[in-house]
Amino acid sequence: MAYPWLHFTRAIGFTPLLFPLALHPVGGSRPAPKTPTALAFSVRNRLAVARPTETVSLPAARLSGLIKAYGADNLLVRDAAGKVLVSQLLDNNADGQADELLFQTALAANETRKFTVSGAADGAAQRPKSPYATFSRFVPERIDDYAWENERVAFRTYGPVAQQLTEAGRKDGTLTSGMDCWLKRVPSPVIDKWYAGYKTDPSYYHHDRGEGYDPYHVGDSRGCGGTGIWDEGRLWVSKNFVSYKTLATGPIRTVFELTYGPWQANGRTITERKRISLDLGSNLTRYEDYCSSPQALPNFVVGITLHEKKGAVQTDQKAGWFRYWEAVDDAEIGTGVVLDPRAVTEVRDHRVEQPDQSNLLVFTRPQSGPLVFYAGFGWTKSGQFRAVPEWDAYLAQFARRLASPAEISWVKTQ
Repeated sequence: MAYPWLHFTRAIGFTPLLFPLALHPVGGSRPAPKTPTALAFSVRNRLAVARPTETVSLPAARLSGLIKAYGADNLLVRDAAGKVLVSQLLDNNADGQADELLFQTALAANETRKFTVSGAADGAAQRPKSPYATFSRFVPERIDDYAWENERVAFRTYGPVAQQLTEAGRKDGTLTSGMDCWLKRVPSPVIDKWYAGYKTDPSYYHHDRGEGYDPYHVGDSRGCGGTGIWDEGRLWVSKNFVSYKTLATGPIRTVFELTYGPWQANGRTITERKRISLDLGSNLTRYEDYCSSPQALPNFVVGITLHEKKGAVQTDQKAGWFRYWEAVDDAEIGTGVVLDPRAVTEVRDHRVEQPDQSNLLVFTRPQSGPLVFYAGFGWTKSGQFRAVPEWDAYLAQFARRLASPAEISWVKTQ
């Protein structure tokens, strides 16, 4: 699960060794500095609730000595028993340099666990392979979707050609910046398989063949985590994304960016870019939404579609989580949004007769930086959640973990 990590470091003092200059022969070289072998650190859970799948981010700047000595791809994270853990290097800005080293651990309530990160000449070969992974890609074989998934959930949204087809009156287009939920119930990847099936049968992924399917309607709604601006009694929204950039896929996190063309919100010109990521083990996608305008914005809104308005809304504005629970065919699905409650100004259960315009709307203050929020779903047929109380508990604990990130403390250099 991706959080805004807090990093605590302990300065390591040292006493230099002083030698008479005469001990160094003229023209001789000083001893080479010692190659670092390992950095020790601990990860602490301050909460009285467990963190079963916690993503830990180690900044590359803190690992610079090891990276220089062994290469970024040869770093190894070990637990206290010496077991090498699955890890992933992350380049956040596509400049070819690693910015973070990710790994995951499970933390019991109030637990602190110890780890080391070290280097080895054959570190890449020593690092274990994960049975599961995160994944995202552009999908030209289905017009121009962008889809992403982990072992628990999958999502997609829509590109400019799908918009152009709709605007030309074609029925095979899609015009929306809403987010679609793909209901999967297997830990194995489905995106490539389902789109391969689509090429011979356009309804392929709308039928459950034991892996899940896509019965979730988005239309002109916000889907699960779409955004907009509320003004003059209506929600103003962007059209489809116009460009994409895939930044990472791997055993722990996938990251990509979507850019939207300038759009109008009651006379205001809006520019918007979303940096989207999904961690292994999480039902919620993380969004960093960069939305700005030369004119002052009244708000920034995150929405969840209410479909036929037959489901139930539950919100906890003080804690920062909001959800909708509804029946879908012969099962049930819970969708939800989690964010910092300090950013929330209002919540509306907005139900109208116009199709696709009923949404649970979470209002936030416009700000100079990005709004960070999480949105996703749980499906009863996946076996992850049996009923609405379990989904509510998941969102509530997610919000608590977000408010109290796991703490990293660097211990010493060995």
